[in-house]
Amino acid sequence: MKKLLIDVDTGVDDAQAIMIAMAAPNVQVLGITCTHGNTALENVCRNTLRVLKVCKRLDDVPVYRGSSEPLLGRVLRAADFHGKDGLGDAPDPEAPGLELLQSEGAVAAMIRMVDDNPGEVTLVATGPLTNLALAVKLDPSFPEKLKALYLMGGNTDSRGNTTVCGEFNFAADPEAAYIVLNQFCCPTYIASWEFACHNNLSWSFCDTWLAQDTEKAHFMKKIFKHTMKVCLELERFQKEMCAGVGFTPCDCYAIAAAIDDTFVTESEQVAVTVELDGTNTRGMMVLDYLDMLKKKHKVSIMKKVDLVKFKAMLMGALQ
Repeated sequence: MKKLLIDVDTGVDDAQAIMIAMAAPNVQVLGITCTHGNTALENVCRNTLRVLKVCKRLDDVPVYRGSSEPLLGRVLRAADFHGKDGLGDAPDPEAPGLELLQSEGAVAAMIRMVDDNPGEVTLVATGPLTNLALAVKLDPSFPEKLKALYLMGGNTDSRGNTTVCGEFNFAADPEAAYIVLNQFCCPTYIASWEFACHNNLSWSFCDTWLAQDTEKAHFMKKIFKHTMKVCLELERFQKEMCAGVGFTPCDCYAIAAAIDDTFVTESEQVAVTVELDGTNTRGMMVLDYLDMLKKKHKVSIMKKVDLVKFKAMLMGALQ
């Protein structure tokens, strides 16, 4: 069994990623830690509990409240894309309450779970990296005790989706992204914004995916309606700025790669950092192809994936 610790800012694509992890037969999710990002922290916590409820996993997957704001700088939200509540503004009157959250804080829980399972835990982060940055500041040995780190975030071609040159998760806390990419020495795998766009799926597949007659599919169709509408309205822009149009479940790529070692079919090893000072480039991931940073630690930048396996994981998540 692979042991996963998942750090989220649960919007719609985080929900999709969590559901993939819940459906994976070879995975034990030790816990889910919540951070600010797509929506306010309290919404993230509620949304995570809602996803676990529909997956019937409230009893065995603990959820922890984490950082409510970035280390520095202004707070970013993605309400236009995910809805104000993060799940498409499609409320559930019977949603579980915040009393189900663990009393232990997210950062302390992360450190404890990794200490209890040294060398065994794969950490998957699909939101701003504030919790991870705080963990390494509290325990500098935290990264070396991880088995691996999988991130959805950053960009490789300076094509921003939030700022001129910044991807949302990194732009939402550039200092945290800088700390993680410069202080985490474990094997690190990054699903960047451009990578996700280049490996997207067709809307016809999305229709088939959502057409499954299950409680999970009905839930996903409900919360995904707002985001789908936004995506379809922006398709011309996406085609010009990235690699085409279609269904791009960004956070699912990181989860899929963490679950299946054969999922990524092409990647490149390169040293990276994050720009903190630029007027237009703050939060941009920098790839050091010239080895000017003289960093020993290289990350693995995902390039291509097995889309057949990806479709199967997504289909299975809603069954």
